[in-house]
Amino acid sequence: MTVSEQRPRDLSTLSVLLVGALLETEDPFMPYRLVDACGADVEPAAEYLRELRATGCAVSTQRSYGMDLLRWFRFLWAVDVPWNRADRRDAADFSCWILHIDKPRRSKSRTSSALQAANAVTGKPMVGPKYAARTVAHSETVLRSFYDFHQEAGTGPILNPFPLARQRRTGRVHAHHNPMEPFRNEQVGLFRPKIPQRVPRCIPDDQFDQLFAALGSHRNRALVAFYVSTGARASELLGARRRDADPGRGLITVVRKGTREAQQLPASPDAFVWLRLYQQQLDAVVGPRWDQPLWWTMHRTPRPLTYHAARAVLVRAQAQLGSNWTLHDLRHTAAYRMAQDPQMPLTDVQWVMGHARLSTTQLYLTPPADAVVAGVLAHHARRQARPTPPAAAPQYQAESLADLFGQATL
Repeated sequence: MTVSEQRPRDLSTLSVLLVGALLETEDPFMPYRLVDACGADVEPAAEYLRELRATGCAVSTQRSYGMDLLRWFRFLWAVDVPWNRADRRDAADFSCWILHIDKPRRSKSRTSSALQAANAVTGKPMVGPKYAARTVAHSETVLRSFYDFHQEAGTGPILNPFPLARQRRTGRVHAHHNPMEPFRNEQVGLFRPKIPQRVPRCIPDDQFDQLFAALGSHRNRALVAFYVSTGARASELLGARRRDADPGRGLITVVRKGTREAQQLPASPDAFVWLRLYQQQLDAVVGPRWDQPLWWTMHRTPRPLTYHAARAVLVRAQAQLGSNWTLHDLRHTAAYRMAQDPQMPLTDVQWVMGHARLSTTQLYLTPPADAVVAGVLAHHARRQARPTPPAAAPQYQAESLADLFGQATL
């Protein structure tokens, strides 16, 4: 290696072009293809994505992994380094670069200052111009797994450019673990940023009533009512079919995101009322077929409702309210409502939410932010209304003080 190649790379002047793309295909065995600037397949990424498909990863997972690989290959193309010649210095530069660059924005009308502010109604931070720490951490994990795959296959570099942390590379994992303390994540990457622990946010009852009143159709009311009563994920509920709704028993069947198993979830009676009103309008358009999707668009040519369309419904309903609640916040709200019910065991909440560990469900025992704020304000109000204590009785007689310090002290 020459001396010029050992010099630090100037990341401030580095220009990474938005070349290449992650293309969605109709092939069920290869849902996504990563192509370069010429439209040719990036074969190392294709082999890795094919391996993910063989292990049973969901299509959404492959898309997420493919986007991380696309960012990495764009960086390598900009610095003119082959993927199998990348070293730890390239990985370190990429980790610094992705932490400080701005994300490609679809709309030029939004300013960075507006994106960094917190919402005045919900208190949730708006989407920032930078990549979130969780996105960077996910990228580091994917790229380390990508090079581990090619290292085992003998097609990649000898050393992984994204290694584990120095204190975690040697020795047996949890060799000296204290049984009185929880297990820590011992597989931490060297270039993995620290992720702040987030407390789930739920929608207060008064704001949920305003949001529900802003919905403009029976379909939207039924969809939100099912989200907030079942706690299902957005993709799980949108993938339901008409035969999956059982109003007689108050159940709806969804396919779980992780296990891909069908599970019946109890829903509130008003959700089925809104669903029936919506189906009466829909029967004249698509017909009452039991094998068809449960949720459709409202266009002239109905199509199955997608995640982005359902998200747009919530965004339009909050345009006048000024809030920024998401579909996943409805899931958090359902979990909080069930966890705060003293007659509902936490294990039942775990089953409904589909959590693999009870510790994940225990996060919903944390009081919501609005409840904490209201409690602290009430504490200050009680302190303000506290009666003023009487003045302390004098401890010394005036004559004694005059004898000790003179008449000037009186």
